Amino acid sequence: MSTARSNQVSAVRRRAVIDALRRGAVPESGLDLLATGLDRFEAALDGELNTVASGGSVFKAVRGEYGSGKTFFTRWLGERAKRRNFAVAEIQISETETPLHRLETVYRRLTERLTTASFPPSALRPVVDAWFYALEEDALAAGASEEDLPGEVDRLLTARLVEVSRQAQSFATALRGYRAALTAGDEATAAAVLAWLGGQPHVAAAARSSAGVRGNLDHFGALGFVQGLLTVLRDGGHPGLLVVLDEVETLQRVRTDVRDKALNALRQLIDEVHAGRFPGLYLVITGTPSFYDGRQGVQRLAPLAQRLATDFTTDPRFDNPRAVQVRLPGFTLESLTGLGITIRDLYAAGADAPDRIKSLADDAYIADLARAVGGALGGKVGVAPRLFLKKLVGDVLDRIDQFADFDPRVHYKLTVSGTELTEVERNLTADDIDLDV
Repeated sequence: MSTARSNQVSAVRRRAVIDALRRGAVPESGLDLLATGLDRFEAALDGELNTVASGGSVFKAVRGEYGSGKTFFTRWLGERAKRRNFAVAEIQISETETPLHRLETVYRRLTERLTTASFPPSALRPVVDAWFYALEEDALAAGASEEDLPGEVDRLLTARLVEVSRQAQSFATALRGYRAALTAGDEATAAAVLAWLGGQPHVAAAARSSAGVRGNLDHFGALGFVQGLLTVLRDGGHPGLLVVLDEVETLQRVRTDVRDKALNALRQLIDEVHAGRFPGLYLVITGTPSFYDGRQGVQRLAPLAQRLATDFTTDPRFDNPRAVQVRLPGFTLESLTGLGITIRDLYAAGADAPDRIKSLADDAYIADLARAVGGALGGKVGVAPRLFLKKLVGDVLDRIDQFADFDPRVHYKLTVSGTELTEVERNLTADDIDLDV
């Protein structure tokens, strides 16, 4: 990022990014400020977002080793989607919390994590309220009187959800129940019905009865509810929904029967997307190469492996960003240094002592720190980005900014404690380093 561009960033965006990096986390927003090396994907991904906004659907698989920036990539894509007024949901796949073979649980997490450019998670209620407002506006524009409005809105609801109701009639029924409870001033029942619509279990029987729905959402009903949510989003001004299923490689570590069910559920989802069942859906999964290529992952299910097959034998420079599966190259010492310089400039633009920061944390020092962090992790630079940025911001830039006599080359010696590493980072580096504990 150029210094001029760094100076144009709002203080709020800058602070959010810097604070996240200081914690060793991927920022929730502002990823465009840090996007280095992703320009090769922009044209293809923007084209796919346009396809989805036009009523199409897209499935994408992202592969990369740990530290290659998969979470960063998907959140960066999410920001691009939100600029087109998409809704976005990022879901962590796990055996206990969100098993992939139980699509009703995946749908529940989707509604819990649903966000838009205007609303943080869960944005389900504002999305539904905006939809009813749009129906009222359409009814009034068609000439409905105030007295006829409730009946006209119900007629429009039925018409808009006719396709959805063939698969999940209870979706439309629950929406009617939600609106009826609101009209009656019964906020508790309205909230309970909306929770049921979001796939939540254990909703009070009285609320379900008043809305005319029964039981809990199941695996097959979840697909119909996704269709319904897409319709509500589109009519409410959101032309698409980006859903990220993150860390699907965890499937390799579950019981064989559970793994096979999950892989088959993934195959089913891909087929439904490609068949056009979910207009307005952009579905992304992320995983490590071992998940896509190993015997405990995708290769266990031949039809799934066939759908995800992509040629990665050529020079990575010629990878096809339009392919169903794309790979992230991971960080080199050069690209890690470049990212550090970008962060340094972003930090300096809002610092108390910007000149001191640029002088003491110059490009050469950033390169030395990147090299040192990579060396502390057994030379595995690809594992280093999270820790490198955390050290750069919290140990170096913060100190330079606050202490006039602090010189990182004199007063700072890099140490990497085992407690600072995630479990995955420890596993990836355990054979190569003797950590300072």
